[in-house]
Amino acid sequence: MSKTRAWQRMLSGRRLDLLDPSPLDIELEDIAHGLARVARWNGQTKGAHIFSVAQHSLLVEAMARARVPRLDTRGRIAVLLHDAPEYVVGDMISPFKVVIGDSYKAVERRLLAAIHLRFGLPAKLPETLQTLIKAADRSAAFLEATRLAGFETAEAQKFFGQPPKFSAAIERDYLTPWSAGSAETQFRERLEKLLRAE
Repeated sequence: MSKTRAWQRMLSGRRLDLLDPSPLDIELEDIAHGLARVARWNGQTKGAHIFSVAQHSLLVEAMARARVPRLDTRGRIAVLLHDAPEYVVGDMISPFKVVIGDSYKAVERRLLAAIHLRFGLPAKLPETLQTLIKAADRSAAFLEATRLAGFETAEAQKFFGQPPKFSAAIERDYLTPWSAGSAETQFRERLEKLLRAE
């Protein structure tokens, strides 16, 4: 009888252990490829393509930069990677996370810590940066909910707070779903650019 498998093989050839993820088994290309193929909102969005976690991550980083224009490069990398564990575990919608409880969060935390270490970040981010990420994430979720996922403004406010301030460029550049190939390329190129700037 074979042993139960708790790892996933990546296209890079890496085997990522979900019980004890190693930063050495995390590759930028795998993250970009996976996130570009994971749908936000369980795929319940308008457009010819899914609205991917890769595109969402770029939107959140843009929202964070709008809030804190002088955010340093490491902070921008952390924002961009805030949902990176989803390249392995998928994007579980918030209502389902409530149903299954903390076990999912523990896996997600382990993966995120390994991803942070792989890209030169502390395993646990400073509280101020975590607060910024949450605020930018909620702002992005509000925009996605009202522009793409069929929420009325009043309903979105109940779950995501007040409508965020944002530029026309953010709406133009980030709120029309991209193809998986485009989302993968744009995510990968943005992360590579930030890593070079360190």
